This record gives sequence, C-alpha cells and structure tokens, in this order.
Amino acid sequence: NSSQEPPHNGTPGPFDGPQWPHQAPRGTYLSVAVLMGFVVISASVVNGLVIVVSIRYKKLRSPLNYILVNLAMADLLVTLCGSSVSFSNNINGFFVFGKRMCELEGFMVSLTGIVGLWSLAILAFERYVVVCRPLGDFRFRHRHAVIGCAFTWSWSLLWTTPPLLGWSSYVPEGLRTSCGPNWYTGGSNNNSYILALFVTCFVMPLSLILFSYANLLMTLRAQAEREVTRMVIVMVVAFLICWLPYTTFALVVATNKDIAIQPALASLPSYFSKTATIYNPVIYVFMNKQFQSCLLETLCCGHQPWGTGKTAPAAAGPAADGLRNKVTPSPPV
Repeated sequence: NSSQEPPHNGTPGPFDGPQWPHQAPRGTYLSVAVLMGFVVISASVVNGLVIVVSIRYKKLRSPLNYILVNLAMADLLVTLCGSSVSFSNNINGFFVFGKRMCELEGFMVSLTGIVGLWSLAILAFERYVVVCRPLGDFRFRHRHAVIGCAFTWSWSLLWTTPPLLGWSSYVPEGLRTSCGPNWYTGGSNNNSYILALFVTCFVMPLSLILFSYANLLMTLRAQAEREVTRMVIVMVVAFLICWLPYTTFALVVATNKDIAIQPALASLPSYFSKTATIYNPVIYVFMNKQFQSCLLETLCCGHQPWGTGKTAPAAAGPAADGLRNKVTPSPPV
C-alpha cells in the first residue's frame, strides 16, 4: 500500500531497477517524464527571466518585488532539484540516484516548495498592508523585504530539516521516482511530524492568504475595481489548485494507513504541485505592466515594441493600473 515498503510481488526495490509493470505500465512513466521535461524547460525559462530582468532593471528592485524574486528563486530550485531529477528517474523507471540522493531530493523539494508557499503568503500580506492600509502610513522598506524573504527560508528550514535528523524521514513515493515526507508508515514519530508540517506549512500560510485577500477583495469591491478583483481571485484559486490536492492526499494517507491507492494516482498530486513553478511567475509577475515592459525590452534587445512609454497595446486606466501594480507590484511603494 505504501510506496516505500519492500515489495512483495517481485518488484525490485525503488533504488534497484525499473518499477514497471508492477507499479504502473511503462507508458505511465514515460508520460510523466514528458510532463516533467516540459516543466523543467518552461519553469527554468520563465523563472530565469524573472530573476534576470529583476537584476537588470534597477526600477524593478522595489522592496515589494523582493518576495517575487524570492518566489522565482524557490520555484527555480524546485525545478532543478525536483522536476529534473524526476524527469531522469521516470525515463529509467526507478530512483536511479540511490537512497542518499532520495533523501536530499525530498529535503530540497520540501524546503524550496515551502519557501515558495510561504512567499505567496508573505506576498498576500504585503498587498493587504499596502492596499488596505491597516497600519496607516506604514511604508515597506528594504529591511522589511529582506526580513520577509529571510523568514521564508528560516521557517522552511526549521520544518524540513527534522526528517534528516530522525523525526520522520524522506522516502520514495507514488511511482517511486520522486521522494518526499513519509506519509505512509504511521506511528507517533511520523504522525506527529506530519501534523506539525501540515499546520505550520499549509494551514498557517493558507490562513494568512485567505485573511489578506478577503480584506483586499472587500477594499477593491468598495473601489469598484473588477479587473483587479478578478486577478486576486485567480491568485487564490491557483494556490488552492496547486496545494490542496497534495495536502489532501497526504492527510488521507497519513490518517488511513491501510488505504490502497494506485501508485500512478498517488503520484498525481506531487507532480501537479510542481507545475506551479510555471504559472506562479505568470500570475504574480508577468501580469504586471512595468515588468512586461522590461521583459519585452530585454527580449527585443533594448527596443520597445510599442514605442517609448507604452507597455501594452491597451490600458485600463490609471486607477486600475495603480491598484493592479499594488497587487502585482513593481513601482516602489
């Protein structure tokens, strides 16, 4: 039932040889490899562009943009440490790099995934503070941005290091071609860790996101900014689509140790969450007009395709643009 248990049907161990056809048909592994190959290429390009353009243009280095670059770095690391490893493993049909690399991959994917998740929460809270102004004339400075980014990494390290030290573990999961926290084994050691991880790295950031965006939506509705309201809803829905299946699956498996789930089905939530590394930068960065302008200038070798001072063929008006840039900001605030 659990993907890391020793096989009883003649299947090689997850580090010993191809898992097909016992875990799933070979075509399933190759299909996942194609998906992961697409994710590796696409996520590397879009997140790499976010980082390069942010470094190249000084006007994009506002405090509120730090967390966007932090998110892009986390997504890029998830791609390099997780999706690329999974791509190679699925081509071969098993975890070819051995147990130590499995533990390292599980740790790095968990670390950077939670950094990305908390980056979205910090991003939402920053937007709430800027747009709703609960602190009055409080202004975000560079030190506040640095503290926010540092928090995402230190908090994630705090909760992803314990499995390397004996509080739970990182094991092969699903098709046995990627590794993650041990949802499967049971016992107080594993269950206590899974509960702590669920509360501190999903419930808490999700609560912060819902609180921040709920207040943001009420403010935007009062200002009749429908376009920006839709953008906020897209952000929340994208977050839930990415993480809700994975956390739901983890909780179901952790609380029902005898449940039998097909390996291919068990792998879907994990692989699906990795696709967030593609649409995160599209939603949170590329929808910003100032970033669009700098990106097009970079891709067009310094030329503005729509002429000087224009960032897109159409504009929605200064009020909508101002709020949009606060929700997906570039200008200093």
